[in-house]
Amino acid sequence: MFGTIVNSLAILLGGCLGLLFQKGIADRFKNTVMQALGLSVLMIGMSGALKSENILLLIFSLVVGSLVGEALKVEDKLTAFGKWMEARSGRGEGQVARGFVATSLIYCVGAMAIVGALESGLTGNHETLYAKSLLDGVSAVIFASTLGVGVLLSALSVLVYQGAITLAAGALAVVLVDAVILEMSAIGGLLIVGIAVNILEIKRIPVGNMLPAVFVPLFYPVVEPFLTKLVQFLQTLF
Repeated sequence: MFGTIVNSLAILLGGCLGLLFQKGIADRFKNTVMQALGLSVLMIGMSGALKSENILLLIFSLVVGSLVGEALKVEDKLTAFGKWMEARSGRGEGQVARGFVATSLIYCVGAMAIVGALESGLTGNHETLYAKSLLDGVSAVIFASTLGVGVLLSALSVLVYQGAITLAAGALAVVLVDAVILEMSAIGGLLIVGIAVNILEIKRIPVGNMLPAVFVPLFYPVVEPFLTKLVQFLQTLF
């Protein structure tokens, strides 16, 4: 858990620094910076998603995960929490909720969040999370300067999400083979692409509801026979 705690503190520190610059930046600069961040997030997501070696598993995971997330209304719950904090802070216009949801997803679904938390739980090695802490802290400065105080709340999301993965890693060690971790990371990368689309305001994608897709590859031994039969069926058609 230590690596996750450091990660959360880095986001808080970076977010606080970003808030100091918030009022000194004109809106036109904030808008341009957000577009630049959106393009950067898009590149990061695509580089991670393209590492997938099992496209059928990726598609299956996204479909099943999206159905589960939609049923659980994951994004609605994240937004509701952000709006609740927004009401308590006296800030309006949805800015707190927007900052919280956007950065929570960015910091939680990436490959470093998944692999780092697993390494922390399985081996006690926190180096990946230390590196992620540095990156998240720096990006939190930029995000907070444009999205506001909601970015600081994402530190709580990181603490809960990565902490849960770390604590569960020991129990899941049997199924956490390299292929499964690779696909989990690739799905996370694809979800980051969705976040970039939201930041760039191209189209609203409920990425939060797709979050359960990251964990579907854990059931790969159960899913693999189904996917194999599906491939064989498609081959008979074409």
